Amino acid sequence: MFRNMVTSLLKHERIRTTGPKAKELRRWADHVITLAKRGDLHARRQALAIVREKDVVHKLFETANERFGSVSGGYTRIVKLGRRAGDAAPISMIELVVRQDTKKKKSKKKKVKADPTPAKPAADEKAAKEEAKAKKEVKAEPAPSEKEEETADKAAAMVEKQADAAVEETAEEAEAKSPAPKADTGDEKEKKSAAKSAPAKKAAAKKDDKAEAEDSGSQDKSKKTE
Repeated sequence: MFRNMVTSLLKHERIRTTGPKAKELRRWADHVITLAKRGDLHARRQALAIVREKDVVHKLFETANERFGSVSGGYTRIVKLGRRAGDAAPISMIELVVRQDTKKKKSKKKKVKADPTPAKPAADEKAAKEEAKAKKEVKAEPAPSEKEEETADKAAAMVEKQADAAVEETAEEAEAKSPAPKADTGDEKEKKSAAKSAPAKKAAAKKDDKAEAEDSGSQDKSKKTE
């Protein structure tokens, strides 16, 4: 019976049986797995004397060192499932425990250059961007004192413009009220031109008189000499 149970356990890796049978079956299974880990011809023949199927023995001897590693003992595990419905016998499940080699394989890891600045999480980056935007908006908006100064300057400029416009309007009104110079008629122009040319005519007449007097004097002198 136990030879059949060991064969089924190694083939299917878990079976259900009663509690006392599972405890006894653990001893048989651990002995067979120890023989498989030894791996020589004598151990194989001893295992074939217990296990009824050759294929199960060959598979166990090929994979025993890889599956169970360098651990000695503790190859099976028993889990209690309760009691059977007919006779209330305690039922347990026995299964093989897969153990890997405890030796750590050396893995070549690529050296990654560490950045001088620590990486910030996405939430911190978003918060920093929002703070920067808020600071820019605050800088762009003028302070309340600056706004008041700008409004005062604008008011003063408007007052000066209004004063200049009022002065220009008063000057234009004064020019409009002053009488415009009357246009000279044709007779008045002739009188003015005659008044301007009278002194010149008198001077020319005087010159002519002097010239005639000189001519007459020169004629008298010539007669006397004769």
